[in-house]
Amino acid sequence: MTVKQLTITMPNKPGQLASVSEILGDAGVNILAFFVSTSTPGGDGLMRFVVNNPEKGLSVLGAQGLNVTEEEVIAAETPHHAGGLLAVLNPLKREKVNVDYIYPCIQTGEATILIIGTAGQNKQAIKSLKKDWIRLYGPELYSM
Repeated sequence: MTVKQLTITMPNKPGQLASVSEILGDAGVNILAFFVSTSTPGGDGLMRFVVNNPEKGLSVLGAQGLNVTEEEVIAAETPHHAGGLLAVLNPLKREKVNVDYIYPCIQTGEATILIIGTAGQNKQAIKSLKKDWIRLYGPELYSM
């Protein structure tokens, strides 16, 4: 059970994020979660994000000449309290799943949905999280 994440590498200069948001917004594509880094080894900015319509997001961004890629990531629910992140991290640690990155998606009051990149270990990570009864999301996340 995974969701699709889009990734864009872009110049690190003012207005780039606003441009991406405007392109998606004009197309009716909603950003559900995002992570931005402005300091990559090549000096470019990096934006990883999950949208409510990944196919349309990929299409409209590509049509604007942006270098956008798509990959499968995990959307897992974790309790929203001190130490709650361990509910997700401990099962991954036990199974020796490396977490490349993690960023928040939607907070529902008592829980937060996290987007987790696992360096190609999605199957192992999903098995590990399910074993510990962690709620995982698939395409239903797009309509939340």
